[in-house]
Parts: sequence; structure tokens; C-alpha cells
Amino acid sequence: MLKKNIVLIDYESVQPEKLACLEPEHFSLFIFVGASQAKVSVNLAIAVQGMGDRARYIQISGNGPNALDFHIAFYMGQLALAQPTAMFHVISKDKGFDPLIQHLKSKKIAAARSNSLESMCSGPLAAAQSANERASAFALKLHESKGGRPRTTKTLSRSIQSFFQNHLSETEVSDVLEALQAMGFVQRVDDRVMYADQQDPLGRAAGP
Repeated sequence: MLKKNIVLIDYESVQPEKLACLEPEHFSLFIFVGASQAKVSVNLAIAVQGMGDRARYIQISGNGPNALDFHIAFYMGQLALAQPTAMFHVISKDKGFDPLIQHLKSKKIAAARSNSLESMCSGPLAAAQSANERASAFALKLHESKGGRPRTTKTLSRSIQSFFQNHLSETEVSDVLEALQAMGFVQRVDDRVMYADQQDPLGRAAGP
């Protein structure tokens, strides 16, 4: 079963027209609309309607430079209490959400901010939900990379975190490391990392 993904859109900052990548049942959507925003696009309204009860609008109360941000933070807190294993995505160009995202991750709650829905949907984090899926995506990237591979657990962990756009918690990075080792792509001896170069990371026969 795929992890529940909860998407919270700051509609004052980002106005998506399409929600195609949110069609799978494990996505839920909250669109936060400013108090003075009287309209949403027809395309968005149709897409939201297509998601049924997995999507809803929330028009905030009152005006102010951070009014909508506080509403999103409040709802994230409530949702995180109710669904602590979910993955939370804030869609906003406002970097002011980043400290909140980091705090959630420090509490072992999976969370990320993206500048657009398209960047969230196209990133490796969206495509890979489990540790094994993330390990497979990262291993394929390393296999295809022409540069040098990390040679220590520390540098490999940093590389994994960078590949997933700094959205993973320390526990999730550790889980990816364990999955890489379980699938036979890496072996760790103390802090050193060795790679199985005789076949590609997905188990296919190596080319000439």
C-alpha cells in the first residue's frame, strides 16, 4: 500500500491549472485561498471536482502578510496528528515555510516544500514512496553517473539526501542505505562503501 500523500497548495503563491499527478488514490489535496481571492480557474475547479472527497478548498479568514501561511501551518499540525505516517507537500514559492518543514522532519514527520505542483510531481521523491523504491531510483542514478561514487557512508548519505532534494529525514536516508545494502548494490565496512560493479543496480546483466 502506497504512503498517504497530503498536498497543501498556497493559492496566493501558486495557481496550478492541472492536477493529473494527484489522480492516484493515495493523494489528498487542500487548496488554501486568500480572503480576497474571489475566483479560481475553471480548469482547476474541474480537476478538483474530479478528485471527489479527496480534495477541498479552504478560504482563509482575514487579511495579512502571513495569514494564509498560518492557516496552512495550523492544518498541517492537525493532519499530522491524525495521520503521522503521511507525506506532506506544501506547494508555495514562499521559503518561509522551510523552517516549519525542517521542524516537522525533526519530529519524524515526512514533509517537503515545492515551488510548483509540476516540480513536486516530477521529482524522485514523488515517484518513490518506499525505501526500496528510493534505493532503486538512487542506484540507477549512480549506475548511470559518469562521475565518481561516494566512498564513505557519510558522503553516500549526503548524496542520497541531495538526490531527493533534501526532503528526507535522517531515518529515511538510513532506510535507503539499508535497502541499497540489502539489494546488493553496496557493501559497508565500517565507514567505507564498496560497490557491486559486476551487474547494474537493478539486477540486469551488465553490458560490455
